[in-house]
Amino acid sequence: MRSHITTKGLERATHRALYYSMGFLPEDLEKPLVAVVNTQNETMPGHRHLDTIARAVKEGIIAAGGTPIEFPTIGLCDGIAQGNYGMHYPLASRELICDSVECMMNGHQYDAMVLITNCDKITPGLLMAAVRLNLPAIMISGGPMATGCVDDQEIGYTDLMAAQGDVARGIITREELSRRERDALPGCGACNLLGTANTMNYLTEALGMCLPGATSLAGTGRRLALAKQTGMKIMELYNKSILPRQIVTKESIENTITVDLAIGGSTNTLLHLTALAKTADIEFDINSFAELAQKVPHLVKIRPAQNGHYPADVHNAGGITALMGQLCKNGLLHKECLTVTGQTVAENVSDAKIINSNVIRPMDNPYSAKGGLQLLYGNLAPEGSVCKSAAVVPEMYQHKGPARIFNQEEPAVAAIYGGQIKPGDVVVVRYEGPKGGPGMREMLTATAAIVGMGLSKEVALVTDGRFSGATAGAAIGHVSPEAAEGGPIALIEEGDLIEIDITKGTVHLHVSDEELARRKAAWQAPKQDHVIKGSYLDRYSKMVSSAMAGAVFK
Repeated sequence: MRSHITTKGLERATHRALYYSMGFLPEDLEKPLVAVVNTQNETMPGHRHLDTIARAVKEGIIAAGGTPIEFPTIGLCDGIAQGNYGMHYPLASRELICDSVECMMNGHQYDAMVLITNCDKITPGLLMAAVRLNLPAIMISGGPMATGCVDDQEIGYTDLMAAQGDVARGIITREELSRRERDALPGCGACNLLGTANTMNYLTEALGMCLPGATSLAGTGRRLALAKQTGMKIMELYNKSILPRQIVTKESIENTITVDLAIGGSTNTLLHLTALAKTADIEFDINSFAELAQKVPHLVKIRPAQNGHYPADVHNAGGITALMGQLCKNGLLHKECLTVTGQTVAENVSDAKIINSNVIRPMDNPYSAKGGLQLLYGNLAPEGSVCKSAAVVPEMYQHKGPARIFNQEEPAVAAIYGGQIKPGDVVVVRYEGPKGGPGMREMLTATAAIVGMGLSKEVALVTDGRFSGATAGAAIGHVSPEAAEGGPIALIEEGDLIEIDITKGTVHLHVSDEELARRKAAWQAPKQDHVIKGSYLDRYSKMVSSAMAGAVFK
């Protein structure tokens, strides 16, 4: 066993003594030492309850003949960091999470690991650690949050976003908003929408790195049972020497993209799946999203998509397992990909059934024939950009309007709520990319302001920043090259016409090449006065690659 380097031999007396001082028995050290990487903390509802998941995982490990050893990592809440200085950190934390798992696993030479997750950057960070270390590994999430209820009406995270705008427009009172706040998010779990958290946890099942059942709700007996099964399954993976890089392959990533497109997942998946492929040394072209979108229909609509369902509805309809069963039967998945069950994708979903075809639509009745994410290129984004087309109203598939320029999110939000943005405008928020932010802040507050002010059918937003999965509307993000690198988005001037065609996948700045060249010659990168010299953000900005390359360290 790998762990014998720390537990066997005459010269390891002190090592064993350290374990004994914590209550371990000699026979415990004869078994595989299985790390339980628990991201539990009290900063967010997605992670507050993960101590119960960890207990169930450890029970499963012990029952299957292993010795569990728990340790933590950091975990940030995008919702609490949203719209303020704190949002510089969540994406940047992904690399720290991956690195911290590497440090603990290699520093202590554990034999295998169970990775307990739930929220946005934490799931991809742990997946990256799994393929980097390539030791027996399995994931388990804390599950989605239940749906809220106010006055016998379902309510969730995105409904609160719209309600903020209703207050600004005088439609409802602050007191009414406060009343809704108390019940929209009724308990623990990943927030009740298709944000990055639920998207990435669903995609972990599509990837094959967790047991089927990713949609089972937080705080339920089914979720705890899944956690116990996960603890038992890691011992099987260890005994059979099934490793992450046998599961995470080019084909399984294509399966993941297929499911992503079918559910209209968060645009952040482009960042995370690209980063995962790079970490696993898999040759990957981000245009795979665009190519697969041509043949994968949009079958599941989850909020923030207009008139979308809640995560609980998807679970009750059969979950991701049932969706994958349908995709598999129609030849859209690589059926022979290995998964952590020890079986193939086809074997995992062979008995899966769709319970509610209004929630998981059949292939002959999709929301659209093309998947719910769209890549856009043009002279404004030569290296690409992305839009969550599943959350765009049809009126905004094509849009042309004057640019309203903001070099940070905060003044853009103030202008939107202040009534300074008019129908037809294109709000441009720049210097918010991976390097320029730094940390590629989410523009959720800005897009929520556009929706809340009733402008979602008339105003677009273009940014080198990114979006939460909660984002709705014609929001074009990840514009590359970013402004801090002198990309075309840095050269836009107030009033320049921008034309967006989501159907065709184009974003064009109506300025001549000659004029852009003149502006580029005069351009200078602004100073990042808000970044402390020598801080993690300072180092991150110097090391990070572009969004379309996954925002990984160079």
